[in-house]
Amino acid sequence: MLTLDLTNAPRWYDLASGVRVQLRPLTTALMVATRSDPAVEAVPEEASDEERAVAFAKALARRAVLAWEGIGDADGNAIDPSPEAIDALLDVWPIFEAFQLTYVSKGLLLEQEKNASALSPNGLSAGASDTATPARKRAKTVRRG
Repeated sequence: MLTLDLTNAPRWYDLASGVRVQLRPLTTALMVATRSDPAVEAVPEEASDEERAVAFAKALARRAVLAWEGIGDADGNAIDPSPEAIDALLDVWPIFEAFQLTYVSKGLLLEQEKNASALSPNGLSAGASDTATPARKRAKTVRRG
């Protein structure tokens, strides 16, 4: 069953020990806007899938990140999110992976759910009906005919 979150409230995600980001809900509007982001559209056609994924993730994060905790500058001073800081954050491999797994993959998992078969209402065979005739019953029918 698909569960809808009608609140559309931002959520906090832990990306690494001591690093949390508050993100907008991953909506269709957010994904469509990201696809048409100038940085995403500027990726050359010959770019690898990995290069495309990084460009898309950064563009998505620039739209989705509202706040964060545990992120600072080179001197250890806490900094607020900015496009440059968000891009730099996603240049850290474990953070990029966590962002992809905890935030972006939710949309992909939902896409995979659409391809699954529906469950039977009450157990494995509840939705099925017998289509074969037992051998004994079939044998008696043949003898009579």
